[in-house]
Amino acid sequence: MPRPDDRTNDQLRKISFHPNVAPNATGSTLVCFGDTRVICSATIEDGVPGWMRYQKVSGGWLTAEYSMLPYSTHDRKSRDISRGKLDGRSSEIQRLIGRSMRAVVDLQKIGQRTLWIDCDVLQADGGTRTASITGACVAVAIAFNRLMAEGKIKEFPLKKLVAAVSAGVYQDTPVLDLNYLEDKAATVDFNIVMTESLEYVEVQGAGEEAVFTKAQMDAMLELSTKGISEIFSMQKMAILSADKAEPVDFASLVGAFGKPKH
Repeated sequence: MPRPDDRTNDQLRKISFHPNVAPNATGSTLVCFGDTRVICSATIEDGVPGWMRYQKVSGGWLTAEYSMLPYSTHDRKSRDISRGKLDGRSSEIQRLIGRSMRAVVDLQKIGQRTLWIDCDVLQADGGTRTASITGACVAVAIAFNRLMAEGKIKEFPLKKLVAAVSAGVYQDTPVLDLNYLEDKAATVDFNIVMTESLEYVEVQGAGEEAVFTKAQMDAMLELSTKGISEIFSMQKMAILSADKAEPVDFASLVGAFGKPKH
């Protein structure tokens, strides 16, 4: 059975990066995986958390926050602040983003500074956590390039790129980069985070009231490795182009995005 958007089983959705979307951040990008759109920003501030100062821990700190804007889903999603607490899903995802970035950032090289990563979902069509990690890496690289250019740091703190993608079993077939319709119907759902050396940072996978075989798991990991390898090339182009890119004009992006499919 064909996929809802007629992609092949090993084909990514159309991915794009739009740097400098948040001019007040040290680095930022709007990342699009198909109809999933996330603004990722990296803000670097002087100072570290009090516990680091108290324990005399050297280097800097990195933390991440993730949120879905109320209009990002089909039915309005209440803001966490209106409920008085962060929901479990958002908390788990922002921890994943933080772990993924700490795996590739040398915090000693940023000095006594805090790197804040913010991922805000404008539109959700599956894979918001993987898009957030992928876009966060680009935003962080742009931020570090800016600090290097300003002479605030002497060595580039990003050891290697990191990216993420989803895979799953849809209609009894392993497929790459699930959109919402596929994710909703998938019997198995995986999220894979890897460095550009093709080392695993994290693998999240589970059957949705179903089981899966080793052959299916191996197929999903192979699909993810192929997809993430392609994403690294796009990330590098986005990072290199950021210095020349003007701040994003949202009006011009409306036509480029087109009408959402779902």
